[in-house]
Amino acid sequence: MRGVKKVDLPTKVCPTCQRPFSWRKKWERCWAEIRFCSDACRRGTPRGTAQKSPGSPG
Repeated sequence: MRGVKKVDLPTKVCPTCQRPFSWRKKWERCWAEIRFCSDACRRGTPRGTAQKSPGSPG
């Protein structure tokens, strides 16, 4: 078996949603700069509070 076990990967806590997230291969070169778990959190939209467009029903 190759690689590192998921439990051994470094983690951080997202400042927007306060959830932990793990290291990803695509963040290999910039892990020190990563602060948010997702694009939605980076924009300041926490999970569970999706913004509706003005013309959408509901």
